[in-house]
Amino acid sequence: MNRHIIFHIDVNSAFLSWSALEQLEAGSQTDLRLIPSIVGGDMSTRHGVVLAKSIPAKKYGIVTGEPVVNAFRKCPILVTAAPNHELYHRRSQELMNYLSSICPDIEQVSIDECYMDYSPICAKYSSPEQAAAFIKDTVYEKFGFTVNVGISDRKVLAKMASDFEKPNLVHTLYVSEIKDKLWPLPVSRLFLCGRSSVDTLHKLGILTVGDLAQTDPDILASHLKSHGIMLWNYANGLDDSAVLPEPAEAKGIGNSTTLTADAVTREAAVKILLELSESVGRRLRASHSKAGLVCTEIKYNTFQSVSHRMILNQPTASTDVIYRTACGLFDELWDGTPIRLLGIRTGKLSEENAPVQLNLFDYAAPVSEKQKKLDAALDQIRGKYGDNAVKRGSLMSSPNHPGSK
Repeated sequence: MNRHIIFHIDVNSAFLSWSALEQLEAGSQTDLRLIPSIVGGDMSTRHGVVLAKSIPAKKYGIVTGEPVVNAFRKCPILVTAAPNHELYHRRSQELMNYLSSICPDIEQVSIDECYMDYSPICAKYSSPEQAAAFIKDTVYEKFGFTVNVGISDRKVLAKMASDFEKPNLVHTLYVSEIKDKLWPLPVSRLFLCGRSSVDTLHKLGILTVGDLAQTDPDILASHLKSHGIMLWNYANGLDDSAVLPEPAEAKGIGNSTTLTADAVTREAAVKILLELSESVGRRLRASHSKAGLVCTEIKYNTFQSVSHRMILNQPTASTDVIYRTACGLFDELWDGTPIRLLGIRTGKLSEENAPVQLNLFDYAAPVSEKQKKLDAALDQIRGKYGDNAVKRGSLMSSPNHPGSK
């Protein structure tokens, strides 16, 4: 094929699988994965939400993100396990280190999933399917938990392929297969098509991914703006993004915050993004670095996490550039679901004095220089008198304050 083949590797019920293995290693005779069980909430009060569920729990209609008390109404014999984020971080690192040993070109996108470029290892295997099966089988043999592997010639389709039937399976979803495999699915199964978007599409009579793919994009844009165009592209298998591995020595600088109250409007969200941009920009300047990539991260109140990134035309440490880029990415990502966490991450770092090749449209350099001086002055004031010594007027009423991550 002319295009690169891309794998999406996703741990099946990661938190629950990892908690189950820990209990078994401690001598438990019960495997949480084989009974109706969940991770999340408080076991004594039954408060909180479901973070992960077993396949037997799913058969009772239990869904990730719902209140634990609702889950017990659906299944009174439900077994719960408290989350252990230190354990999950360790398991994630072990998995990513192993996958990197198979192929160095991986892009981790969450604690339990990553993309892999098949091209560097294609000579070692008879087919992508054979390589994916090897990954799936050896992960289980080595670690005791299962993964799904999606294969495609488009990144977004590889992601959706890995969400097909689970667990411990390999699925393909090439562009040539979307009419048969993707279009019959309900629109709710499309990547980044959240509840708010689904409700809007249903009101338009769009029920399946195929319906969406064959809808006039202008109609979608009028109701869902840029998010509607992105969904239309995904439904038609249009995605030119590549696997973007990050070198270990330059992971980047980022910041995120868990909100004291869910953000439900764009206005509330962009205020937080401005605070985060100021923090990230300040840290970049303090380390004498510039970023060539900006990534916006969202975690919904359903605990679904999504992110989108953009490579910049020129590396920057400017708060303004980071903020404008982060807002543009946010507008492409957000589907209207209440937001629990927001984050901005930068990557592809370079030294601040590294040479930059200008192009025909870089005559705005004087404005850029003015912005640099403003950023430097603000950094100096905050360094001397504290972070709250100077605040933008637009942030004076913001109730959320990010903490470094």
